[in-house]
Amino acid sequence: MPAFSRSGSVKLGHGEMPAGAGARQTAVLRFSIARFDVGPYSFERMTGRPNTTSPLGKARRVVVKVGSALLVDAGTGCVNREWLETLIEDLLWLRQRDQQVILVSSGAIALGRRQLALAKGALRLEESQAAAAVGQIRLAHAYKELLESRGVTVAQVLLTLDDSERRRRYLNARATLETLLSLGALPVINENDTVATAEIRYGDNDRLAARVAQMAGADCLILLSDVDGLYTADPNQDPAASFIGEVREITPEIEAMGGRSASEVGSGGMATKLLAARIAVSAGTHLCIAAGRHHHPVRRIEQGSRCTWFLPAATPVTARKRWIAGTLRPTGAVCIDRGAIDALRNGRSLLPAGVTATRGPFERGDTVSVLAPDGVEVARGIIAYSDGDATRIMGRRSAEIEGILGFRGRDELIHRDDLVLLKHPTP
Repeated sequence: MPAFSRSGSVKLGHGEMPAGAGARQTAVLRFSIARFDVGPYSFERMTGRPNTTSPLGKARRVVVKVGSALLVDAGTGCVNREWLETLIEDLLWLRQRDQQVILVSSGAIALGRRQLALAKGALRLEESQAAAAVGQIRLAHAYKELLESRGVTVAQVLLTLDDSERRRRYLNARATLETLLSLGALPVINENDTVATAEIRYGDNDRLAARVAQMAGADCLILLSDVDGLYTADPNQDPAASFIGEVREITPEIEAMGGRSASEVGSGGMATKLLAARIAVSAGTHLCIAAGRHHHPVRRIEQGSRCTWFLPAATPVTARKRWIAGTLRPTGAVCIDRGAIDALRNGRSLLPAGVTATRGPFERGDTVSVLAPDGVEVARGIIAYSDGDATRIMGRRSAEIEGILGFRGRDELIHRDDLVLLKHPTP
């Protein structure tokens, strides 16, 4: 593993290179060390106008994760109200410039354990669940009070690992988030600690936040923590540790830099943040690790405060479509007419009216082939109905779906965001 100097430069045994340009020239490391030298400006000048050079400023949908060490005062065991108010102002600032926001919040167990007078140190699973049951009420009340006093509807969403791993639960959770955002609500998400067993727990909200970002197709995920980014070693133990401002690929060298949590109330650490980063960048999401202990922690990121950015190679939509196109064995198929083919080529969704036949079996959420009248596969996508329901509504208008099936589903059989045209159609 390469050595790092106190100045943040990289040593490879062939002389010392500056941390900026030199690291970019070092292909073997596959990451660069850089500072985001954005000119200083006050928060007053930041109202409404995003910094388009920042991944945060470019993002359409942003997930912000808050750690327990920031939200809960270690001395009193209560919500750090003054700090939380500034975070809420930051989230509303993002919304005012038409960015959609999802908040993933730790803190329920930390709030509940003090109320239940539980001893310090590691808790048994049942003690954690009891503390979460008590603390979740206090956490939800704090967010409801602060957001609704500012005219924003807040929604509480509790998830377990199964909700992001099992197809139907994943689709239902994703649809719920999409609906809440479309209706102008701000979802606040936490792990459902009161019912999750050890086998179906995330165990930390860093990975939960990454799964939420993946599920929601977020462009940017911000992990606010008690550390300001990634270092070559634990800076609390190694004064020679160098800061890393940008990571373009998560290599074994990068993973080796993870450590344990330095907080008494938090369960995460740098290792879990690196796991979250791997999930996020694979889904096309920019991930930022930043210090959250200051007031207005989100605005500080655009102001140029020190943080670590993990950069994906693709956008969320591109990453999703690559995954769809790369499916080796589609579950089933739908046959479409020439008019539907023209619609797809013009960037539209596949509606039931353009479907002439189905070939199953397949379930809602499966990847299916889209076949032209001559049997050639022209597209591939994630279908919104099972083969039985798709057969019943094929050839019909979307307005007729509820009358035929007895429930109101999606208007599209395959939404354009879940569909990819094949450049080289195959039989």
